Amino acid sequence: MTYEGFAIECFEAGKGLWHARLRRADLKPVSIGGVAFSALEIGFAWPDPDAAIADARNQIDRLDLRRYAAAGQTPQTERSAA
Repeated sequence: MTYEGFAIECFEAGKGLWHARLRRADLKPVSIGGVAFSALEIGFAWPDPDAAIADARNQIDRLDLRRYAAAGQTPQTERSAA
């Protein structure tokens, strides 16, 4: 699923332990504090995929990650290298 410019992928890390992984929908890295991440694993181990997705969406909102997924925005590491 895609939410606010991020692709959210659910995966089972253990039996009944669901996590979410976020990537920018445009596949560019997310730069936080000058460190580039190709993906972010979010949250706790949830009992089902829907709970993991809900938590990922909440974290995108809470951390205001959509500023990193705005169309045409260059990650911080690329801007500082120019």
